Amino acid sequence: MPAGRRHEGSRAMGVSKQQAIENKKAIVAAAEKLFRARGVEAVGLAELTKAAGFTQGGFYNHFKSKDALVAAVLEKAMEQGGQERDAAIAASREKALDPMARQIEWYLSADHRADIEAGCPLTVFAGDVRRLGRDARESYARGLAHNFEQLADIVEGADAADKRKKAIALFSQMVGSLLLSRAVVDVDAALADEILRDGREDLLAAIGKA
Repeated sequence: MPAGRRHEGSRAMGVSKQQAIENKKAIVAAAEKLFRARGVEAVGLAELTKAAGFTQGGFYNHFKSKDALVAAVLEKAMEQGGQERDAAIAASREKALDPMARQIEWYLSADHRADIEAGCPLTVFAGDVRRLGRDARESYARGLAHNFEQLADIVEGADAADKRKKAIALFSQMVGSLLLSRAVVDVDAALADEILRDGREDLLAAIGKA
């Protein structure tokens, strides 16, 4: 074991349980910000630990590997995304607004397109997830499945199976439109806006809210 790591381990013995929890959260938060901005594979462990304010020895007090950290980031991002979606749906219902229409309008907006740092993690990590470890892929799959359940609850349909089918189709189109718009916004803003606008209008028409 490297000397630096032994030193960090000795120091960790004097850290309170609550401080250890906060330290771990800080590493996850710093990693998520970097992963969202540049992609998981583009960010190395040295950069991660520096961004979080830890040495690599300190990092290993909390995570056994980068893969373990990535899994924790995905787990946290999926859970938070689901909570935010629940809150948005509840807010729409309180205002007597159609929650599915509001989801579409927000998802395919210029503001959400620009919000890489805090936008929907299902889109942000879509390009990374197939290359990640199993735990991270499972976290993403659980988050995606929960998202379908949430949307199936707010979309109209003949029965539960029909509502789920519509939720999957609608969300898949939302993600595709957002990804394509983000892909070209820096070089062809007009095309990026057209993708968002046409995608948004088509989906609203599909649920009878055009």
